[in-house]
Amino acid sequence: MRSKSSTIRTHRAVTTLAALLAGALALTACSSGDGNDKGEGGGDQTPSGSTVTLPRLNGAHLEVAAVWTGAEQANFKKVLAEFEKRTGASVTFVPAQDPIINFLGSKIAGGQPPDVAMLPQPGAIKQAVQKNWAKPLGPDALKELQQNYSQGWQDIGKVGGKQYGVYYKAANKSLIWYNAKVFANAGAQEPKTWKDLLTAARAVYDSGVTPFSVPGADGWPLTDWFENVYLSQAGPEKYDQLAQHKIKWTDPSVEQALTTLAQIWGKKDYLAGGQDGALQTEFPASVTQTFTGGDQPKAAMVYEGDFVQVNIAETKAKVGTDAKVFPFPAVGSTAPVVSGGDAAVILKDSKAAQALATFLASPDAATIQAKLGGYLSPNKNVPVSAYPNAVQQKIAGALIASGDDFRFDMSDQAPQAFGGTPGKGEWKDLQDFLKNPTDVAGAQAKLEKDAAAAYGSGS
Repeated sequence: MRSKSSTIRTHRAVTTLAALLAGALALTACSSGDGNDKGEGGGDQTPSGSTVTLPRLNGAHLEVAAVWTGAEQANFKKVLAEFEKRTGASVTFVPAQDPIINFLGSKIAGGQPPDVAMLPQPGAIKQAVQKNWAKPLGPDALKELQQNYSQGWQDIGKVGGKQYGVYYKAANKSLIWYNAKVFANAGAQEPKTWKDLLTAARAVYDSGVTPFSVPGADGWPLTDWFENVYLSQAGPEKYDQLAQHKIKWTDPSVEQALTTLAQIWGKKDYLAGGQDGALQTEFPASVTQTFTGGDQPKAAMVYEGDFVQVNIAETKAKVGTDAKVFPFPAVGSTAPVVSGGDAAVILKDSKAAQALATFLASPDAATIQAKLGGYLSPNKNVPVSAYPNAVQQKIAGALIASGDDFRFDMSDQAPQAFGGTPGKGEWKDLQDFLKNPTDVAGAQAKLEKDAAAAYGSGS
């Protein structure tokens, strides 16, 4: 978990990044080339001008565990293939399940831990260190990390002052994607404020299309909805206090955020399938159903990060023309900027594992996956031109320009039992709130009870 000093920034800093994103996303141009979100026409995926030196590792074998599926997994395997080509090592991708800490625990108990795990929460890195599973990065990986990452992205991979994580993948989680044809038919405009968002939703509804697709079957997107509303409404300092459980979930600021969320979640006709349908909709389907069906899709808008492009690529919609995006609207005085990410953490220390961490900290590795679309790197030396379309290029440029001025996903900073476990903690409590958005006090009480238990035990 990030220290308070490295986490707390000013309203001005958050506003600056939000302005950058707003300007960037105004340029929702078509993809450069045609269909490059699927990696088409990319040619040789090896970046020109290699910057990282790797040892020969003939005969070495590594296992890398991550929860990624579908195109995200397939694209990462191309990065691993390049590592194999450069080093002579072989690498096996091990599909993991959420919560990944529990998955790793069973592997370690059975004497078969993967060499490297991609951990999606700072809280998970901290737990891996506390359980003596994680190994510190060696000098080569540290050097690569220090050359290519802002201090903020280095700090969230540290525990007790030691560097354990390489944040290979980032996410801008303050975006709402929309079906451009539906908006045009409804005469709806891209909103800048929460009030504007409700106005756009009403125009879409009046045109005969359900406004929102919400993946309630997966708890994590619901936490992201809450975090954007809370950060914008309560402000950065309150956000940091709640992230560290220095204020309770029964705080009036949480009541205000949940009440605001209920303005959308509480309108059955505004959710594809209503509350019950949303609770049965998984994240990939929440995206694809927004961009299939021509001008009569199941919903007009879907909230989530830049990685939504991977799922849009599974439809016929083109990013920048059929599928457009705007920054999460300002609920309070500033628009929110919430980021997430996945860090490579070594569990079995070896020359090969350290080499892979070094490679993943380099611009070479990230550039390969950047070209394939649906991916964002916090590595400041990845050329913006590597991203396959103008939308992604501007999102990436804004992230790098922000330096340390971002807020990391709150649930990812929490102990895994509260912020990262299906069917438990915040995920389950917000699913229950989606089912009954009138019970704000009940939701707060559940959230506080589960948070107190998880933070108290540190797990």
